Amino acid sequence: MTDDVQPAADALVGRLELSAPATPEIMDLVHGMVEHLWETHPDIGERDRARFEMSVIEILGNIVEHAYAAEESHPSTRRFQIALAVTDDRLVARLADNGLPVGLDLSGAVMPDELAESGRGLALATAALDDLAYHRVGERNLWDLMCLRGSSA
Repeated sequence: MTDDVQPAADALVGRLELSAPATPEIMDLVHGMVEHLWETHPDIGERDRARFEMSVIEILGNIVEHAYAAEESHPSTRRFQIALAVTDDRLVARLADNGLPVGLDLSGAVMPDELAESGRGLALATAALDDLAYHRVGERNLWDLMCLRGSSA
């Protein structure tokens, strides 16, 4: 989205971190992490909370659903890490997984036809965030999410 280099969540002091299997069951645990973030930062506005949480969950959902080969028989090898952090002016998250490389152009993420049953996650996250970046580094997919506090993204 933007060309500004932002600090990744995993580089910030006071971050929340989790490393776990990338299975559907992990979604509830990440919701709990985000709730803890709100409890420890009650000054974050509802609009910022909603757009950040929705984006984190949408990206995580894509990782869980799409990052791994369907024929993989050992779900325990599906790993992801998440780091969440709050600064004075932003909310940031980094999600990393050991899944297959993602071939996509985030600038082309648009809402699908209203009758489509899927395909909205990246478009919603792109619209809600101030910055969303994807990189492949070695054998890992890295997703960096950034929401400026009080922004109208």
